[in-house]
Amino acid sequence: MKFVTTANYIWISTLLTTTLCTTTYGQALMGEPTSGYFGPEAGDWELTLGGSGSSAHDFDGGRADVTGSLGYYFTPNWELSIRQGLGFSDFGDSSWSGATRGAIDYHFDLDRWRPFLGANFGGIYGDGVTDTFAAGLEGGLKYYVSSKTFILGMIEWQWLFNDANDADDAFDDGQFIYSLAVGFNF
Repeated sequence: MKFVTTANYIWISTLLTTTLCTTTYGQALMGEPTSGYFGPEAGDWELTLGGSGSSAHDFDGGRADVTGSLGYYFTPNWELSIRQGLGFSDFGDSSWSGATRGAIDYHFDLDRWRPFLGANFGGIYGDGVTDTFAAGLEGGLKYYVSSKTFILGMIEWQWLFNDANDADDAFDDGQFIYSLAVGFNF
């Protein structure tokens, strides 16, 4: 009997991310006093660490990923970032893959709550996947547990294509990417 399944990867990823978020929330409650302002300021950097899972639109397969990003705020609302993901999938044969993407997001200032909308573009590569371009539309929510520490939930519609001529047709065959992470502004 095979112990390592896609469901186990998703559960392990969720457990690790929940542990990170709970620890961060506890540290925020016991540590840094709040300044009355939550979130980034122009010139701040942002680091996020988390896990994510993805599935086909029929939910008939899946994978687990570890993700991270580094972003820069040009204003308190506009962020430009680079994201790196490494993943493992098991659909009978196991394989790894990576994704490197640039993103731009607009954040709405609602005190501790920071909903955002954006877009990303990059590439997917690795063992068991065809190297290809990827683009996505995304939205999410950041909740600041302290003035510079937050919990992030995000969902995106991502489509893959080999060249610009394929991009239009590939949109309808996209996939949902959902993630949970912890983040820090500095």
